[in-house]
Amino acid sequence: MGTLTAFIPIILMIVLFYFLLIRPQQKRQKEVTNMQNSLAKGDKIITIGGLHGVVEAIEDGTVVLKAGNTKLTFDRNAIRTVLEKGNTAPAVAPVEPVEEEAKETEEK
Repeated sequence: MGTLTAFIPIILMIVLFYFLLIRPQQKRQKEVTNMQNSLAKGDKIITIGGLHGVVEAIEDGTVVLKAGNTKLTFDRNAIRTVLEKGNTAPAVAPVEPVEEEAKETEEK
């Protein structure tokens, strides 16, 4: 029984490390992988080096970015953030002024 109580703090530390360090890191890595796999032409991105650009073409493991008048080829893993989805972003519907017209007709 004495040896079991000696291992309880070690077991608790392992469980604590798992939930505080390992599991969140795995979750972040999965999100980054999903983001890099969902890249599409026209996406505005930032690389891990801080380069801002637009995705021109996607090949197996590489991405061609357009930054100004220059086209650069990067490894897909070098993409850190997608700022804006290119062609897949939904258009924002204009706000209809129905309420304003109703107020104006009530005032008359």
